[in-house]
Amino acid sequence: MNYWLIKSEPFKWSWDQQVEKGIEHWDGVRNYQASNNMKAMKKGDRAFFYHSNKGLEIVGIVEVCKEYYPDHTDEKGRFGMVDFKAIKPVPDPVSLKTIKAHPDLQDMALVRQSRLSVSPVRGEEWEIICALGGVGA
Repeated sequence: MNYWLIKSEPFKWSWDQQVEKGIEHWDGVRNYQASNNMKAMKKGDRAFFYHSNKGLEIVGIVEVCKEYYPDHTDEKGRFGMVDFKAIKPVPDPVSLKTIKAHPDLQDMALVRQSRLSVSPVRGEEWEIICALGGVGA
């Protein structure tokens, strides 16, 4: 299994909306690196759900339930999307400040490429963040 981090502005699509919907497509990604990360996702991979702009924290865990397919919101047909299923909340949301302060998370894509909306998470990073957030990996 691979691990990822997906960002959403909570006023556009929040963790609570994801939970309410259950399964939802992740559309609107228009960055080629983020898109390539989504192309690499496989069914069953897990991702942290991160509130960007407001909150700046990891608040939940989702699972890929449908692999990359064309994004209906892309008129030019260049980009795709994946479907995510809400798995569980992070009981103690993990803030960007906490992540940046942790010595073993300094190389995390979230820290190094802060504007990237879909990024990989290494296994050891996943375990550390799950421990910080009070959730089993």
